[in-house]
Amino acid sequence: MTQPAGKQLALQWQCITNGHNGDNFIAELTLSNRSAVPLSGEGWAIYFNTCRKIKPEGIEGGVVIEQVNGDLWRMVPAAGFGGLAAGESRVIRYEGLFWVIQETDAPLGFYIVYGDGTPQARAEAIGDPLILPFATEGQRNRSANDKVQPVTPATRFADNEKLTLLAADAVGKITPTPLESSFGGGHFVIDANTAIVHSDTLNAEAAFLQAALADVGVQAQRAAQGKGIVLQIGAVNVAQTGAAVEAYSLEIDASGVVITGASAHGVFNGIQSLRQLLPVDAFVNPLPALAVPFGRVVDAPRFAYRGLHLDVGRNFSSKASVLRLLECMALYKLNQFHFHLTDDEGWRLEIPTLPELTEIGSGRGFTASETDHLVPCFGSGAEVEGSSGTGFYSRAEFIEILKFATERHIEIVPEFDVPGHARAAIKAMNVRYERLKAAGQLEAAEQYLLVDFADKSEYESVQLWHDNVMCIAREGAYNFIETVITDVKAMYFDAGAPLTTLHTGGDEVPHGAWEASPICLAFMQEHGMTTIQELQDHFLERYRDILKKHGLIFGGWEEIALKKETVDGVVHHGPNPKFVDANFRPYIWNNVWGWGQEDFAYQLANAGYKVVLCNVTNLYFDLAYEKDPLEPGYYWGGFITTRKAFEFCPLDIYTTATVNLLGHDLGDSLKDKVKLTEQGTANVLGIQGELWAENIRDAGRLEYLAMPRLIALAERAWAKDPGWTFVADKVARDGRMDADWNQFANRLGQRELPRLDGVVGGYGYRVPVPGAKIDGGKLVANVEAPGFVLRYSVDGSEPTNASPAYAGPVTVSGAVKIAAFTTTGRRGRVISVG
Repeated sequence: MTQPAGKQLALQWQCITNGHNGDNFIAELTLSNRSAVPLSGEGWAIYFNTCRKIKPEGIEGGVVIEQVNGDLWRMVPAAGFGGLAAGESRVIRYEGLFWVIQETDAPLGFYIVYGDGTPQARAEAIGDPLILPFATEGQRNRSANDKVQPVTPATRFADNEKLTLLAADAVGKITPTPLESSFGGGHFVIDANTAIVHSDTLNAEAAFLQAALADVGVQAQRAAQGKGIVLQIGAVNVAQTGAAVEAYSLEIDASGVVITGASAHGVFNGIQSLRQLLPVDAFVNPLPALAVPFGRVVDAPRFAYRGLHLDVGRNFSSKASVLRLLECMALYKLNQFHFHLTDDEGWRLEIPTLPELTEIGSGRGFTASETDHLVPCFGSGAEVEGSSGTGFYSRAEFIEILKFATERHIEIVPEFDVPGHARAAIKAMNVRYERLKAAGQLEAAEQYLLVDFADKSEYESVQLWHDNVMCIAREGAYNFIETVITDVKAMYFDAGAPLTTLHTGGDEVPHGAWEASPICLAFMQEHGMTTIQELQDHFLERYRDILKKHGLIFGGWEEIALKKETVDGVVHHGPNPKFVDANFRPYIWNNVWGWGQEDFAYQLANAGYKVVLCNVTNLYFDLAYEKDPLEPGYYWGGFITTRKAFEFCPLDIYTTATVNLLGHDLGDSLKDKVKLTEQGTANVLGIQGELWAENIRDAGRLEYLAMPRLIALAERAWAKDPGWTFVADKVARDGRMDADWNQFANRLGQRELPRLDGVVGGYGYRVPVPGAKIDGGKLVANVEAPGFVLRYSVDGSEPTNASPAYAGPVTVSGAVKIAAFTTTGRRGRVISVG
């Protein structure tokens, strides 16, 4: 029977209200048949992705909606559906858990399957729905308890009112802020006659500088002696640093430039500071001569570990995107790239010994069995090729990434997430098992098997999976881990790249895992174990021994260092004394205000663990910048403005905290939280920003979410403590913070973002959204990065580069549209007032 093609079906989605029946929402999905034939009342299913659980009862519109697994859902016609005639629409109303206040909360990636569940099943893409505006209070707030105000042009204007445009010579020239810097009159000019003078030990750094100067117009030559830009290793005396080996001095006078580093890495840091002193315009419009100001800089980082994390498991980012991100990290002296290469939804690195990992685990699309690829997630859709859910790095590509990072003194910390978040690996190894078993090679089939097929454990992970945890009582799990490590180590060796730490994940193992696994229960009985915690400790001990054999630090999310105890039915977490001296490095993310676990990082540091702070409330860059439906990203940990990243105080997260997740005053709720001891302070290695990929569906979204928050991260990781938390009086403290933010915001608007307009061909940072209002018939506007040009229109059209520039209050009538523009004419989001 003829049925409409997927592309002939259209969808529209709208949040009706939040705060229904407590913390639930009501939404409507409108299905329209734009074909010339009816959609029948049977024989089809529409699949889609949503991370918001849909309540099966009370669904209106003649359909049944059920969860398949994870965020994949299935909608089928109920007995009373009756068909959908050509040109007809059907409204499907449903209730879901929690709330939907951003466009990225909407269900995505719809496709229809005809003959679902039969050998003849075929999938046809429908696509994403049209998402209707969030206009009412009930649509824009999570509940009546939500005190976080939705952002509007007027609230942005109020937030920016304390900012002032500083004179160019009052704006800091180098970011992150150096320990010491002074600049005087006069300039040294770098041109084609300027030599880069260096010894053979600094060949790589000299080559990098030569290429960087060529990018901005100067073809400098290299020499073994003489004057010009001298690169050398020598003593650099700095008092405050967590990494003396990275210290450098930079001296510029009439005779030239001298960069002295305590090591090659220190020299490289000095080169990046020199790059920031070049004329900003040259990065967009290269110049044959580059004037740099006379001056002296002595500098070293506050923290040894200054990192950025990128998840490519949930959605894939190309090699080109990764290289662009690494280049920007290097410019701001970040030195650790935490590469989240695997998750439930994808395995992204070729492991030559186990080719099934990428043959099965690197693709997503419609599948009847997951023996060809994985199911769609995060709206990746029915088609495998070209999907944001499909892709991997070949061995050669990964080596290229490693070499690129190593040239920039960035260490790549690979993450292979186990024993939870392991669904992609599990499905791939199941395929391997079935293939070898069919060939009569049962021993080989079981060598890397990761599941107990008789496991009846019931659990649901945070991402709604019911089958994503490895069987840690099966020897295949440990064979698998060691084989992956061996193949990965070989790649690092071939790249000449350092590998000191392997990040094991270790997080979010759902309650209930392993409890009904015959293999696990037998193993526990054999070894005298009575609790799942003991089984999990056994896994960590085995993993620790494998990493110790390979000379690697055991990295993992905070769960690797915590033990769970249930007292009077309440679960308590605390430092696990078993692994304090086991070379564990916990990365701590969970400090959501109001959740009661704000002091995990300090507990672990005080207990003796070397920790990396990844605090969600300030450093999760996949979260939305602000509470605006048009801002992409989640918000379960809050809304993370660039200022919030800038204001992060790693050694005292409490003093500057103000409100909880829903905007309620924290009061004295943090007064009894654990503070850092002197020894605990010494155990804080540094900080790291996180880019999770649920909403990174393309390269543009990655760069939008990363910048400019990455620059604020770098400031807090490198520059000395700003001292805010030592100011007891809140009014005085806020004044200091406002003044420091004004300086940094001017650096963004006048130097850093204009420079990024040219770096790597133009980096796609988030262009600041203006604040604006009509006051007494006049348009008044501002922007959070002073220095950006604002342009406006009054005729209903979108402003362009030819529109008038806003220079101060201007008389207008009717509706006004206004937007910020970059130095290359790229327009940010348009807002309307009046």
